[in-house]
Amino acid sequence: MRRTSVRRLYRPALAALLLCVAPAWAARLELQEGDYLGTRGLDVLVFNNYYDGNFSDSKIAGVELIHHGVRTATNGDVRLSPTPEQWDPVATLVERQVDRATGAIQARLRYDDPAFEYTIRVSPGDDGVRIQVLLDRPLPRALEGRAGFNLEFLPSAYWGKPYLADEGRGGLLPRYPAGPTGRGADGKPVRLPLATGTRLTLAPEDPQRRVSLHSHGGELALYDGRNQAQNGWYVVRGLLPAGRRGVVLEWTLQAGIEPDWTRPTVIGHSQVGYPPAQRRVAVLERARHAPPPGTVRLLRVEADGSTHEVLADTPHHWGRYLRYDYHTFDFSQVREPGLYRIQAEGQLSHAFRIAPDVYANAWQPTLDVFFPVQMDHMFVNEAYRVWHGRSHMDDARQVAPNTHHFDLYGQGPELDSPFQPGEHIPGLAVGGWFDAGDFDLRTQTHYATVLALVDTWERFRPLRDETRIDQQRKHVELHWPDGVPDLLQQIEHGTLMLIAQHRVFGHAIPGIVEPDLGQYTHLGDAVTKTDGRVDDHADPDSPRDDRWAFTTATTALNYGSAAALAAASRALRGYNDALAEECLATARRVWDFEQGREPNLFRVGNTTGGHPQDEELRAAVQLLLATGEARYAEAVARLWPAIDERFVFNAQPAVQALPHMDAAFRERLRQRAQRFLEERASMMEANPYGVPVTRGGWAGNSAVVGSAITHYYLHRAFPDLFDIGPVLQGLDYLYGTHPDSNISFVSAVGAHSKTVAYGNNRADFSFIAGGVVPGVLILDPDFPENKEDWPFLWGENEYVIELAARYVFLVHAAQEVLGELAPVQP
Repeated sequence: MRRTSVRRLYRPALAALLLCVAPAWAARLELQEGDYLGTRGLDVLVFNNYYDGNFSDSKIAGVELIHHGVRTATNGDVRLSPTPEQWDPVATLVERQVDRATGAIQARLRYDDPAFEYTIRVSPGDDGVRIQVLLDRPLPRALEGRAGFNLEFLPSAYWGKPYLADEGRGGLLPRYPAGPTGRGADGKPVRLPLATGTRLTLAPEDPQRRVSLHSHGGELALYDGRNQAQNGWYVVRGLLPAGRRGVVLEWTLQAGIEPDWTRPTVIGHSQVGYPPAQRRVAVLERARHAPPPGTVRLLRVEADGSTHEVLADTPHHWGRYLRYDYHTFDFSQVREPGLYRIQAEGQLSHAFRIAPDVYANAWQPTLDVFFPVQMDHMFVNEAYRVWHGRSHMDDARQVAPNTHHFDLYGQGPELDSPFQPGEHIPGLAVGGWFDAGDFDLRTQTHYATVLALVDTWERFRPLRDETRIDQQRKHVELHWPDGVPDLLQQIEHGTLMLIAQHRVFGHAIPGIVEPDLGQYTHLGDAVTKTDGRVDDHADPDSPRDDRWAFTTATTALNYGSAAALAAASRALRGYNDALAEECLATARRVWDFEQGREPNLFRVGNTTGGHPQDEELRAAVQLLLATGEARYAEAVARLWPAIDERFVFNAQPAVQALPHMDAAFRERLRQRAQRFLEERASMMEANPYGVPVTRGGWAGNSAVVGSAITHYYLHRAFPDLFDIGPVLQGLDYLYGTHPDSNISFVSAVGAHSKTVAYGNNRADFSFIAGGVVPGVLILDPDFPENKEDWPFLWGENEYVIELAARYVFLVHAAQEVLGELAPVQP
């Protein structure tokens, strides 16, 4: 009785809430130049973005809403379940058409099994947008009761807000998933809706988030997709009816607006601060319709909290980029060390320092925390906290040939292995880091990471010791010095994983990954993902939870691994001489083997090595640096076409080889570098940040860091051609001078940094200090995004070990070019 009476009181209260709010709906949407529908405060994207097939559901497709500057809804499409998971089926986009006369946009899509095609049409009207699903022929029988149109809403934009269905029925959208869930005839969970009806309104009290849906025919159902998976969204769904063709589903969508809404200006600046010798430019990202900005002021902050103006200026109008307008504020003339804030358009930036030592500690959380936490096959402890137990001690089983797997793994027709499918492979439960926010050991990432760490060691020799790493006990203690430089121990840990492959198979392998999606989506302590005991195939009750080793011997992987082993042999000498000798001998053997056979060019995604010639070049350079032998210098010269054609990727190894190359090679490299300056100019002028902002399903911080490091090496080789500016701009971009926000993309580094990220602790909406996220994802046609309140978008927020390692190098490089750290010659 109490429950009933509360519900009866609640319904009229919610209904009254609507009456108290004067509804303001978006004005008629018009077709914009980027071929989407929009008006001030609301844009409706219609298949401007779609999946590339690599990671299936990425939450960046179909019908999407950008509501008051925030992408709040996505995946408006026909799906085969109420709350689909990442790897559930998605249709293939066949074609997209835009009717410029009416503003209607439609997309043709196809499912292959069973064969099923449909059209989604979105058209503007006086009462919002009309969403229709059209069929040429009735649903296949196998899809009756399964196929429905879904539109997903971002939980962090709506949790705690009310919803209303027909007749005032409603509730609050839960912050944490709490059902409802039923039980099917097969005993498995059945996802039940929070509400049903022909009309549904989300956040009726909030004009910036209010969305109303009206179904002209069938029923709407509201689900909480997080009951199925932590990365699920709220889903509004309408089933497609059986036995019908033509328009089989039709919704009207209306969205609330604030009529005079203007997106607040973003003051892009470094959250870490600036050395006095560095050029300092803040970038103001502003709405296109905003009036010209007024004066921008730089304020000095004193110890008592008072401030005084040290510079005031009218910002320079840079122009339009993507959907925003940009102005720049150059305050390089202020060089006095101190604490400062920028005041612009009624805002105050976070405080930042101008000081010679602002970069001195910026790399330390990455080495002190992020890398130890990512260490596989180790127990990792920090004071009172256990990050994870001694994980994956049951590695690994042999995968079967011709296995098409998830996460870009695949096994070729040959095993290139002495083991039979399903057989345990001894010797692999050693070393390695969790590749990213997941737990696989991806070889291509590992050898790139080892190379970057060795570069840092040889170039700068940081002796910092904050971590106890015991390989014998497989035990790690954070903030517990053990007398050995941490960077050297991390090089050793990555090398142990690489050399284990050569010991076992005689070659590099793509990597080790979970056998099924149930394990792949595991969130929590890695030690609980498997039982840590080798499968006993003689025992039918033994769990088949051991990870799979993908073992194809591709030429690119072999060369890439050999490069890292040759580099590690130099770093490890004097610390672990036996391992150093083994690494160099192995790298030599791999080189001789690959030079004497037809290349194995089998490829699957990005797990089977990079471009074969690029990987060969790196192996040649690292072996040249390790041995000084002429045959490797000859190989570098022979591989000039790879340097020339893919200069942005291969300039660094080419420069590293210079001390062992002749004058003709140096002159050729100099001429190519001059051409690169011209090529770079147009790319850097394309945006106000002076760095390469890439597009694609994975955001571009890796390209930004890579470009900055390339310029560091070119500056070292040809200082008369390349200045230090691009090296420092890369860090400025990471630390907050970038589109969409001014957050530091390095967790726990800077006054305002990434604290909700895609690490293996993402279900806790938390972070790992020192991790570097991919950054700003540019969604077609013009929307930059990095969500700070939703960690599950891996293309924006997932840590990767290689980027972290190169970030450590870049911070040291910046200090060197600023004259604050003397180089150490290898």
